[in-house]
Amino acid sequence: MMVPALLLMLGALTAVVAPRLLARADWPDREPVVALWVWQCVVAAVLLCCALSMTLSAAAAWQAVRGHVFAPAPQGVVEAYAFGATGPWAAATAVALACGGVWTAVMLLREIVRARARRRQQRDAVLLRAPLLPGEEPGTGRLVVLEGERPDAWWLSGATPRLVVTTAALRRLKGRQLDAVVAHEQGHAQARHDWLLHCSAALATGFPQVPVFAAFRDEMHRLVELAADDMASRRFGRVTTALALVELNEGRGVFGPSPAPHAHVPQRVNRLLAAPDRLTAARRLRLTAAAALVPVVPVLVAFVPGLRALG
Repeated sequence: MMVPALLLMLGALTAVVAPRLLARADWPDREPVVALWVWQCVVAAVLLCCALSMTLSAAAAWQAVRGHVFAPAPQGVVEAYAFGATGPWAAATAVALACGGVWTAVMLLREIVRARARRRQQRDAVLLRAPLLPGEEPGTGRLVVLEGERPDAWWLSGATPRLVVTTAALRRLKGRQLDAVVAHEQGHAQARHDWLLHCSAALATGFPQVPVFAAFRDEMHRLVELAADDMASRRFGRVTTALALVELNEGRGVFGPSPAPHAHVPQRVNRLLAAPDRLTAARRLRLTAAAALVPVVPVLVAFVPGLRALG
């Protein structure tokens, strides 16, 4: 019964090698959308390795599970997996991986609940600072202006998503810079980047000892901002988008010697001003297709004994 062990080794190899290859590559900053897809495929492959290994380990340990998993399969396919030669490790592996799956679901649910609570608090805070006027109906406008001395702008998601802008930001943003900020925030909402952040945060929080999940969370936070910057820059120009970033963040000290809380902002501004060349459409297609094949490999490994038996 080597297939579950091979799947676990394949998952570990993918978790170790793929992040290193992506860290050494020079194209993720040039094509953040493609990089987001590649990271999702890598993490999906790792999780799929664990799920398939759990299923086959459970089938090896318990006859009832085996009957459900291989119900439509011929007897030769079941014999090809050599379930009779398993030791006590099969049950332990299945239970451990099942607990990991349940823990992942719990962490994701907790992350979603916390995100909804944060959004509710933000909506309440916005309503407190910008109360409805007599006769005004809630949710009629997509732009909310708040009095504030700190330039800031953020997208308030929900049933009626709106852009919240402070008066200090309106004073600092000139010309089409406000339009660029709106396009940036709309890029986050249209691509549903919040779900990527929730999933990556759940995995990193639930399994802090697994480096690939921590790297996945950090890269998601970085790449979604680059992708939204590109969406804004394609509509309103790179210089305009870069200047909008500077105007919103200059007062926070992010361009000083200690920019730790927002260290990515200067890098985003430099990237917009440098205007790196995009990859060709053919290379983007090859990277996308290659990444889509990564989760297919565990499936092939899991089905090889059965396919050989049928052949």
